[in-house]
Amino acid sequence: MKLSEFKKSLFGKQQIAFELPNGSLVPRHFHVTEVGQVNKRFIDCGGTLRDEKVINFQLWEANDYDHRLHPEKLLNIIELSENKLNLEDLEIELEYQGDTIGKYGLEESGDNYLLTSLTTDCLAKDKCGVEMPKQKVSLAELGKQKESSNCTPGSGCC
Repeated sequence: MKLSEFKKSLFGKQQIAFELPNGSLVPRHFHVTEVGQVNKRFIDCGGTLRDEKVINFQLWEANDYDHRLHPEKLLNIIELSENKLNLEDLEIELEYQGDTIGKYGLEESGDNYLLTSLTTDCLAKDKCGVEMPKQKVSLAELGKQKESSNCTPGSGCC
């Protein structure tokens, strides 16, 4: 979800609820301790220089059980961050600490915001020697493909 989409989705909400990939909720007394833009410059395993940018929110909870971050307050924090940091309208990545700091994507689902699992990937599969899995085709389907082709025995098309 991009920053502009998140801001738009906050309008009219009475509360904010973040749901972890396992279905549990981040406790309602969470704080947003950081809003920023992360710029990552790196070289992939194929030698290509890359730039990656995301908006980063850090969620944190303490023993402050009376604290509740209301949507209007979060909008104010985001707008202050946009003005002071010149934030771009980028995808949001959230950090939240369970056993260790986890990074998550963000989607909206009804009243909750879903923290979605992120995965790693090789960005240079064509250069680093990783073999792509071969597509499995059933022999029955292969026979149907040959039957439907316009190529007939003796036509010279094969």
